Amino acid sequence: MDRAQKEKVVEELGQIFASSGVVVVAHYAGITVAQMQDLRAKMRAVGGSVRVAKNKLAKIALEGKPGSGMGDLLTGMTVMAYSEDPVAAAKVAEAYAKTNDKFVILGGAMGDTVLDSAGVKAVAAMPSREELIAQIVSMIGAPASSIAGAIGAPAQNIAGILKTIEEKAAA
Repeated sequence: MDRAQKEKVVEELGQIFASSGVVVVAHYAGITVAQMQDLRAKMRAVGGSVRVAKNKLAKIALEGKPGSGMGDLLTGMTVMAYSEDPVAAAKVAEAYAKTNDKFVILGGAMGDTVLDSAGVKAVAAMPSREELIAQIVSMIGAPASSIAGAIGAPAQNIAGILKTIEEKAAA
């Protein structure tokens, strides 16, 4: 790899570190190409990506970026999983680590916060952006359905009373 290629990789990695909501660093020694493609597909499905880069270039790209303390994790055969959604990449990486013992999560970064492996696990346990939006919408919609039910209840009660009176009159 010549100097121009290295500069391009450092620039790309710098953009990844600056724009990602979460970056997860893991060891991947012993993972087959098919298993890595499976991980990449799972990441793409949630809007994330997987990147393998030379540790030295990644450390250079981290300088001055959020989560620069994550550089200590970049030793050995490392892979970075990242996504704009602060939870998506952590969820996929954690689920993948449970099914593949050769994929070992070292830690990562969420903005300026450097995470250890337990921190990544905690982030993975958080609800995703879509789940949070669904919860908020249901909370907003719940009072409206309660009001509609309360407005409709008197009419239902009157209809029930009239039906009872009608049945007594008929008997």
